Amino acid sequence: MSKEVAVLPLTAKMVVRSRIESFMAEYVHAIDADRLEEWPNFLTEDAVYRVCTRENYDRGFPLSVMSCRGRGMFHDRISALRTANIYEPHVYCHLVGAVRILESHPRRARAEGNFQVIRTMVDRSMSIYACGRSLDTFSIEGETLKLAERVVILDSRQIDTLLVIPL
Repeated sequence: MSKEVAVLPLTAKMVVRSRIESFMAEYVHAIDADRLEEWPNFLTEDAVYRVCTRENYDRGFPLSVMSCRGRGMFHDRISALRTANIYEPHVYCHLVGAVRILESHPRRARAEGNFQVIRTMVDRSMSIYACGRSLDTFSIEGETLKLAERVVILDSRQIDTLLVIPL
């Protein structure tokens, strides 16, 4: 005697959440694997990317720790990181979770998620480098998702060293 398993239909919101979670997994793995030249490909041509403190965000202050607008700036950021910036080598390990879908439309979605970044230095010491949440606006073109805006909101207003690798 076989048992039938009830399969619940996926709602549109669940499908969008799944697509966004898959996107974010690819995004953070590219960064963590030092495939930083791929980072601009995750963003639209005119995307906005900024990192700010919770204090500034909550007060509506525009001051950001990092702010980039448009794919040209994203490429420049990675080029500078590779050729001009001087910083102690390190790697990130992103932990991303608690994704909430704030809005979902056929061509656009907004999501919020928590993150933590563990930084490992050459001497193998590890520390929590950053944690907070991100507010992401996605452009949806058929099966392709890209970030149209990413606002990274840091819980702390202190950054240990130069923020060179995107979060």
